[in-house]
Amino acid sequence: MKVLVAIKRVIDPYSKVRVKTDGTGVETANVKMTINPFCEIAVEEAIRLKESGLAEEVIVVSMGESSCQEQLRSALALGADRAIHIETDTECQPLSVAKLLKAIVEKEQPRLVLLGKQSIDSDNNQVAQMLAAITGLPQATFASEIHIEGNKIEVEREIDGGLERLRLSLPAVISVDLRLNEPRYASLPNIMKAKSKPMEQLTPEQLGVELSSSQVTLEVMPPKARQAGQIVTSVAELVDKLRNEAKVIE
Repeated sequence: MKVLVAIKRVIDPYSKVRVKTDGTGVETANVKMTINPFCEIAVEEAIRLKESGLAEEVIVVSMGESSCQEQLRSALALGADRAIHIETDTECQPLSVAKLLKAIVEKEQPRLVLLGKQSIDSDNNQVAQMLAAITGLPQATFASEIHIEGNKIEVEREIDGGLERLRLSLPAVISVDLRLNEPRYASLPNIMKAKSKPMEQLTPEQLGVELSSSQVTLEVMPPKARQAGQIVTSVAELVDKLRNEAKVIE
């Protein structure tokens, strides 16, 4: 079984995000970048499927500028077999990403496509659903447990009321959640091996995909600074401030 995993390059979640002075976005120059944490969980799950003998090959794919190759090499160091880089200077919105992934799915014919449920920068949570829709493949989102038996995959997913268990036919599209697994660290020997693993470079034009934008960012601004708290001496004073100052109760 061939497993395709989509990954995204994002600002390291432990780095401080700074808004550009002109308000057009966030500062990425001289900022540590990493694989989106949910995508890293997807990579880990694919590698575990290979280690258990259920998968024969793990392919990672990412789209963006040449700097994305750093994260693809990181995924190869974790255990992926080969990488595909779709090079573009255009910022890819969810539908464009889904169309590019559809082209890769048609080219590679994977039995399973794994994605993080969302990226930590835009938080759209749309690509997996869009990809399943335009490919006509069954999907399961927010997967916290995955089991494969023959041509079927059983997915336990988190919902508001608890847990839901679905059974799908392969090939399928799965988006993974935080509690599916804990990603490993890349060992030094695997980091060295990753340098020689194959990485194919493609363009949207080669895949027959025309990138379009349906959204425009008007302004990016930092959140308002949090105000200092107040100490009250009684419940009556607290209620009075909530009613007359904060005006959150009547």
